[in-house]
Amino acid sequence: MTRFATLAAGLAIAAGLAGAASAQDIVRGGDPKSAIASVVTVPPGYATIYVSGMTPPVVDKAATGVAMFGDTKTQTLGVLTRIQDALKTQGATMGDVVMMRVLLVGDPAKDGKMDFAGMMEAYKTFFGTAEQPNKPSRVTSQVASLVMPGMLVEIEVQAAKKP
Repeated sequence: MTRFATLAAGLAIAAGLAGAASAQDIVRGGDPKSAIASVVTVPPGYATIYVSGMTPPVVDKAATGVAMFGDTKTQTLGVLTRIQDALKTQGATMGDVVMMRVLLVGDPAKDGKMDFAGMMEAYKTFFGTAEQPNKPSRVTSQVASLVMPGMLVEIEVQAAKKP
């Protein structure tokens, strides 16, 4: 009987440790003044949500090119709103985003250079705010083009949340 009690106690301790590990929070590290987290650690037990690359909504159906979708800031706001809506369907929020990949096309109005500042203006309305302080790890790259002429922004994210 003592063998059984010892085994049961050992299993209870192991279960408690496993429960403690899965109850850990996501850890975001790096310079607190930075707009992004330089490292994010997701502990075991979290559900992972993958959101495919989202592109901007049309803001002017009568326009063509960039005017159809707006400038980089406008497009980024539209894309991040679409991502927010997609996350809601999975019971998640922008605060659950742990990784982001931003693709920017060079803006013709900026001599073909990506408008990083415009993207950041929109980004900062969703991340690192008083209402939503979490910041994801992120990469931002300039690409030659996206699926439609005039699109300047495509973003994909991964989110993690407790099930």
